[in-house]
Amino acid sequence: MAFDGIVTAAVAQEINRACTLGKIEKIYQPDKDELVFHIHTPAANLKLYLSCNPSHPGVYLIPGSPVNPQEPGSFCMLLRKHLLGSRISSVHQMDSERIIEILLETRDEMNFRANKKLIVEIMGKHSNIILLDMDKDRIIDTIKRVPLDVSRDRQILPGLPYEYPQNQNKISFRQITSGLMDEISGDNDPAEGLLARIQGFSPQIAQEVAGLENSSTRTEWISSLLKRLDRGELEPQVFIDKDNSPVDFHVVPLHRYAAYQTVKFDTASQAIDYYYTNKASTDRLRQKATGLQKTVSTAIKKNLLKQKRIREDLLQAEEAERFRLFGELLTANLHAITPGTSSVSVQNYYDGKEVEIPVDKRLTPAQNAQSYYKKYNKSKRSVLEKTRMLAETQAEHEYLDSVSVFLDITRDPAVMDTIREELTETGYLRSKAEPRGKANKKKGKALPFRYVTDDGFVVLAGRNNNENDDITFKQSQRNDLWFHTKDIHGAHVVLKVDGKEPTENAIFQAAAIAAYHSKGKASDNVPVDYTRIRYVKKPQGAKPGKCIYTEQKTLYVTPSIPQSTESSEG
Repeated sequence: MAFDGIVTAAVAQEINRACTLGKIEKIYQPDKDELVFHIHTPAANLKLYLSCNPSHPGVYLIPGSPVNPQEPGSFCMLLRKHLLGSRISSVHQMDSERIIEILLETRDEMNFRANKKLIVEIMGKHSNIILLDMDKDRIIDTIKRVPLDVSRDRQILPGLPYEYPQNQNKISFRQITSGLMDEISGDNDPAEGLLARIQGFSPQIAQEVAGLENSSTRTEWISSLLKRLDRGELEPQVFIDKDNSPVDFHVVPLHRYAAYQTVKFDTASQAIDYYYTNKASTDRLRQKATGLQKTVSTAIKKNLLKQKRIREDLLQAEEAERFRLFGELLTANLHAITPGTSSVSVQNYYDGKEVEIPVDKRLTPAQNAQSYYKKYNKSKRSVLEKTRMLAETQAEHEYLDSVSVFLDITRDPAVMDTIREELTETGYLRSKAEPRGKANKKKGKALPFRYVTDDGFVVLAGRNNNENDDITFKQSQRNDLWFHTKDIHGAHVVLKVDGKEPTENAIFQAAAIAAYHSKGKASDNVPVDYTRIRYVKKPQGAKPGKCIYTEQKTLYVTPSIPQSTESSEG
């Protein structure tokens, strides 16, 4: 992560230009280490996000607002007391450090003018947000208090004077001279030398500068950076890997990411917000997917073991016909059985062969025959029961496989949440206790993927098995077309015809959408069945997403989605 001194300088300049003379109208604390300021300026209403969270520290402008808790934190209440209604007089970076200072003009309890300063230290796990009384040069409070038992070198507590972190005798990147660069370039590892001696350099920038030809070109690079920084002519960008996951961000191009895709932005805030929002989504997605896949995989293993045991029981139960035959032959040969023997040899009148039948010498011949009839009837009932159980476990296995497919192809944390709800409803996950007052909250409306074909037909695709059922049996009309990959798990897809005859192009596009939202997404020439909704039925008691259909036709298509979409999610 490259929130270094250069990015900090760019963000401070941007916020200073946008927010100076702005009035702080609202203050929220979405999380214990995050703040959002609503700032009114003559040009616009802005939202300034401040975070000292170790995983995503920073200060930047955001387009929307995070969810605000009902109960504000104590630091939020203190900031509201001191800063609501205050005006921002300036925003600047301290030297070349990852520290942004927001100077504020406000009024004290006696309505006299007072000067406050909000300091945001962007330093990984040591990040902090501190409110100072500039007139008394004392800390009013901090979002993270640092007492003596936490740090012997630097305490951050109410009432103490504020001390800047030690700069480790580094020189600001704004003060680099050709002589210093010559000296550093002579080191065995120039990148390490730059990182150790230049304030504001991140490992990424140190490697970028060290990768230049010589001391002269390195000095020129720094000089050019300073000019662009002062003029606000930087190039904010986010570097994306092949899975569309953000890898890093900066305000200048970095050759180490030359192989990655770059997404460019007009402002540093936009780039940072994009990076953290998408990285958080990716991290949440991976975390959720891992947990849910583990749940589904465990259920599949249990299901396969259950199927194996049922099949073993079926093999034993299939001896029912042998028990019936023994009962018949004993009944026909009661006179030939000598009491007290453990077996009897009789002729099988079906094939003429001799059959050795074990008998219980404690029982009479007639009782032995009845014992075999009872075994026959029990085995026959067992075959019926085990066959039914096997069909149920196989249907459950198909359902779990379909859930696994949705987990594999999903790239949206919100969709992952709907799959979690589905697994909870079907009993594979325990339901969490609802907060008081929310127990009767109605479930939200299904929001399937929604596309528009080139010729204007709307196509719906389920994001999970519950939505598959919803779009097939609730949101569709009898003459709409229904699509599903042939013998491949995937989404139900419905082409809404609205009384019109669908075009061949629309049918092929809907089939391609069905292939795209299936386990065959990475394949070519995927078979997709389609039929009218009226030929699609839901078996009684079937798992979510299970249906049967007739009158189908099959197309072979390459998975794709239309470029023209009404909404990626309804």
